[in-house]
Amino acid sequence: MPRILLQTTIPFTVDDWHIGRFSRLADHLAGLDEVQVTARDRAVPGGQTDPVLAGLADSEFDQLWLFAVDVGDGLNAEECAAIGAFRARGGGLMVTRDHMDLGSSVCSLGGVGDAHYFHSSSQDPDPDRNARDDVETGYIDFPNYHSGANGDWQAVRAVGETHPLLRDADGGTLDRLPAHPHEGGIGVPPGATARVIATGASKVTGRPFNIAVAFEEAGRGRGLAQSTFHHFADYNWDPRLGCPTFVSEAPGDGMIRDPEGLRQTRQYMTNLAEWLSGE
Repeated sequence: MPRILLQTTIPFTVDDWHIGRFSRLADHLAGLDEVQVTARDRAVPGGQTDPVLAGLADSEFDQLWLFAVDVGDGLNAEECAAIGAFRARGGGLMVTRDHMDLGSSVCSLGGVGDAHYFHSSSQDPDPDRNARDDVETGYIDFPNYHSGANGDWQAVRAVGETHPLLRDADGGTLDRLPAHPHEGGIGVPPGATARVIATGASKVTGRPFNIAVAFEEAGRGRGLAQSTFHHFADYNWDPRLGCPTFVSEAPGDGMIRDPEGLRQTRQYMTNLAEWLSGE
């Protein structure tokens, strides 16, 4: 029975992206056959060592879905080492973040963490991409790819041979995920056994950007880097569920009006749980 840990990189804070704002994902995963889900925030402030993260390698968890919602202090060296040891013993790892420097503590994670690009550190090796994409929200700088409004869905394109994460239950290919006004940047780290499996396109510039990078390395658990945690958040599945007060952009309603977007999003999450388990 797969045991999945859904984990944020911040202590519980009412007006922030705490783990309760990913409740629809938790409910969906818990409804799958033979899946156990634990959803939690950090038990201690950033800089201190969270006991669950520090003990991950020796835990009964099979997968870690890490939502890096911090401003740079979300993971310390001991926790990063424990996550690395967890994956080294076969644990599946999904790491996601958001725009600019949000979630930049994953820079010190190595492996799947190296796939994430930020504004102030670990920038995209393509200098042409280190420039604003979304220009509506002036206080958010690159990387900030505009795939649409929160609450709408975006078109996603499979790259190369269709990856298991993008296979629909009817044998087709998934092509929708929740949109977000400023997604983060990801890519394949040098020397990594990994590939880009999906891209989106900016609604401002038309420029394609990476949505997901999948890692499959012999002797290690599978890994996934995802461009934004908003693909997983309640607000982006149904904007009527609310968001922190600092979110200033007007939401859309595409996910409400068109149930196909939500259906495909749920299928993607099902596929991810299965793939991280080695299925």
